[in-house]
Parts: sequence; structure tokens; C-alpha cells
Amino acid sequence: MKSPAVFLLIAANVVAYLLEGPEGSRFEQLFALWPLQPDSEGQSYFHFWQIVTYAFLHDPRNVSHLFFNMFAVFMFGTAVERYVGPLRLLACYFASVISAALTQLTVPALLGAVPGPTIGASGGVFGLLLAYAVMFPQAKVMLLILPIPMPAWLFATLYAAVELLFGVTGTFSGVAHFAHLGGMIGGALVVLQWRRRAGTR
Repeated sequence: MKSPAVFLLIAANVVAYLLEGPEGSRFEQLFALWPLQPDSEGQSYFHFWQIVTYAFLHDPRNVSHLFFNMFAVFMFGTAVERYVGPLRLLACYFASVISAALTQLTVPALLGAVPGPTIGASGGVFGLLLAYAVMFPQAKVMLLILPIPMPAWLFATLYAAVELLFGVTGTFSGVAHFAHLGGMIGGALVVLQWRRRAGTR
């Protein structure tokens, strides 16, 4: 198997999706990323493990949420894993997931956004996108809905700019834009660490 870490991530997400059950289930209550703030009844659903587990949950009403995230994990993760190996791929992915969660827990609240649970692997995906763009900046990438090929560095830069714009303006409020940006920050920090270590050898 050429990409065991990518296969493991996809398999884990699919299994979690099958176990998740309907929206509002006990599974979601325990493992989605809930806000730090209590709800209107003074109840808080946040638990520390949710900064990782939320990334394995997806919208049970919309299988495309899972499909497109896993497609992106495969597209970007396979190339990154072949370049740095499975352990570093997983380190990049989970660092991105955690940094995305921490960003989502803090930034929207500071901007006065309505708190709500967060699910999805997008934070990890955006971290892998950032790593891919740094490692293969001239590789051609294009969105399925906008089939215009562009260099990976430009694709990642434009995507980050759009996410920042949407996050600040509150556009598409059902999407965790700041989690996406937080995932890119996590990916960037990991790649910088790899380069720092390579430079000291």
C-alpha cells in the first residue's frame, strides 16, 4: 500500500460516518466540537477530546460533505505522504485538525458569531492543502465546480483569501471558515518545523 496513512484516515472517517446516526444524536453531542460558551439553558457540551473527534464527523444528511472532504484528503494527502512518509503526514493532519478547532473555538466568538457545533475534516484538509502547495507549488490544481487549472501556490492563496473574506463578513454562515484558516496555520507550522529540522542536518 503506497499511502497507508491516507487510507487509514479515509477509512476512519467512513466508519465514523456510519456510526454517527441522525443529526442531534448522542454521538454528535459527545464528539462534535461544541462551543466553550454554555447554551441558553446554561448547559455546556464541550469536552477536550472534541478538538480531534469533530474532524471525523460529517453531515449525516449530506453524504457529499464526507465525499468531497475525503476526495481532498486523497488528492493532497497522497502526494504529501509519498514525499514525507505516513507518520509526518499524520502529524501534519492532526496538527491542522487541532489548530482548526482552537481557531474555531475562539475567533468566531470574538467576532460575535452565533455559537454552534462544528463537524468535518476540512481543517485537516486545509492543512494538507497548505503542505501540498508548499511542497509542490507549481503542480496544477483546479476545483471541480470551476475547472480552471492553476498552480497549487496560487490555488491555496486564493482559497485562504476567500475563506478570510467569508469569515469576516459572515458569508455562508453555516461553514466554519475560521476553522479552515486555522487548519492552514497548523499545516504551515508543521511544514516550517520540517524545514527547520532539515536545515540543521
